[in-house]
Amino acid sequence: MVQGGQGPGASTGRKKIFLLTPRGFCAGVVRAIDVVEIALELYGAPIYVRKEIVHNRHVVDDLRGRGAIFVEELSEVPKGARVIFSAHGVSPAVRAEARARRLNVIDATCPLVTKVHLEAVRFARQGCTIVLIGHKDHDEVVGTLGEAPHCTVLVSNVKDVDSLSVPDPGRVAFLTQTTLSLDETRDIVAHLKERFPAIKGPPAQDICYATENRQQAVKAVAPTADLLLVVGSKNSSNSRRLVEVCGKIGVPAFLVDDAGEVDPAWLDGISTVAVTAGASAPENLVEELIGALRRSGFSELEEVEVKHEDVRFSLPPQLARNGERLATITTTI
Repeated sequence: MVQGGQGPGASTGRKKIFLLTPRGFCAGVVRAIDVVEIALELYGAPIYVRKEIVHNRHVVDDLRGRGAIFVEELSEVPKGARVIFSAHGVSPAVRAEARARRLNVIDATCPLVTKVHLEAVRFARQGCTIVLIGHKDHDEVVGTLGEAPHCTVLVSNVKDVDSLSVPDPGRVAFLTQTTLSLDETRDIVAHLKERFPAIKGPPAQDICYATENRQQAVKAVAPTADLLLVVGSKNSSNSRRLVEVCGKIGVPAFLVDDAGEVDPAWLDGISTVAVTAGASAPENLVEELIGALRRSGFSELEEVEVKHEDVRFSLPPQLARNGERLATITTTI
């Protein structure tokens, strides 16, 4: 990491980069990638992975080059083969299909997503209508909806709450996708509480620590910059939220898969650029972007740490059982 000596916003008359910390990989993402890499090491190729292990094109392409085969549905996996569930989680129906096909499953679901699934099951058993706040067709939302499809409804904005109808207003609970905008989710929850005063929620917020920390870093640093560049793939929900958060501050922001997607016109008249990365974007892509910005005349770099992260997730039991060495591996961010 490159450290700087001046506070954010300090000007020396030269073009400057503010490199936000925390950024990039979260504990759940590193764990999921580790799962694929270790499975390839233990069992050899091919290893099948249902959906993208994390939402980043470069990560998926790298693992594909090592022998991972990414499929959309389990019907594409040969019976009895080994398959990994992605970090976004799956529905009970997918798990049942895997058992029926006698697949050897390694579950790389992020523990924070599993927490939301367990909350859905708990609220369903209490007879609640579950209001799931999230984005339709996102892999995580599809999996969570599958836990209690008979009593779960999806809302994506405040307008959806206005048109919401439930069988018993006294038995309502809400859950959220883990990668949402903090501010937008807060508004939706507030509106739900106005409509359904008895509504229940999870003991702690569902939006994950990494999503929150990266959004807070953008809020803290982006106002001192002329432009924000977010490294992340277009299908990464948490990366897109960083762009939205910055836009609400009034600072232009762009999501780029890598340095090659930066339009030189974005940098015209710009003297300070803030750089961050979504939770599924690898650090080498950030380093490549910094190099490209330096070649464009941004000679100063300051890393601004807004919050320190030190989160560990153990490996799934399907891998931990394969030896003491693997059982002790944890992820540190």
